[in-house]
Amino acid sequence: MALFRVLESQRAAGARLFDDPFAVGFLGPGLRFVAWLSRNPLLRGLITRLIDALWPGARSAGVARTRLIDDALDRALDGGGFEQVVLLGAGFDARAHRLPCLAQMPVFEVDHPNTLEEKQRRIESHSASPTDRSIYVALDFNRQPLGDALAKAGFDPNRCAFFVLEGVTNYLTAEAVDSLLRFVGSTAPRSRLLFTYVHRDVLSATSRFPGAWLLRRTLRRASEPWTFGLDPSRLDSYLGERGLVLVRDEGSREYRERYLGGRERLLEGYEFYRAAIADVVPRP
Repeated sequence: MALFRVLESQRAAGARLFDDPFAVGFLGPGLRFVAWLSRNPLLRGLITRLIDALWPGARSAGVARTRLIDDALDRALDGGGFEQVVLLGAGFDARAHRLPCLAQMPVFEVDHPNTLEEKQRRIESHSASPTDRSIYVALDFNRQPLGDALAKAGFDPNRCAFFVLEGVTNYLTAEAVDSLLRFVGSTAPRSRLLFTYVHRDVLSATSRFPGAWLLRRTLRRASEPWTFGLDPSRLDSYLGERGLVLVRDEGSREYRERYLGGRERLLEGYEFYRAAIADVVPRP
């Protein structure tokens, strides 16, 4: 994903979906060499076509999703009402450092302690940006309750918050997702959650989604198999049981078309990947 963000950031200012100057710092030596080659527009075109051929839809869905979340944060925080931001499973997401709308906002970055330690080290190594813009919260989602860890870090559940949960639910257990969403649903009314998830059918050996078998094989080889998915037709009721009301739910083809236009080839693949927005239900 960091490589996808590097490739997108290298495009001309008027054509790219976003600019992430931090992404290259999260690449290993091999992919950093690929990023160096891609500074040449001709080579970049060849590299992106190769990626799109090997993993259809992964890159285009990933960069469109990045822009979708950036825009949602920018609109929500510009409208006022939100007092804190929580990046759940923050990984190598550099939004706290690159988005102006987060500059004056408490940002809690929640992830495994090893990931957060590595992230801080790389931010410090590859950027002059101060690292104190984020409040790091070490947590194993499958083993520890989110609420306790956030409270210790200074999160106030009575203040309106914007939660981002990008690229995480598909790696968790059903119990961990349930616990996480119930916590978000218990926070201040009108708090908002933007999260991604995969259609549960993609986890099945009989999946109707093109290329699903290849993706599952690749994930197994990387020792990162997907473990959780949801049925979009039941998402509304699933969220309602956890104190949330669905605002919007759309698949990758929809949000890619919004940001990439009618380039049909870029809209193919990864149709099982979805992004949804839900608000905490106001309590009587």
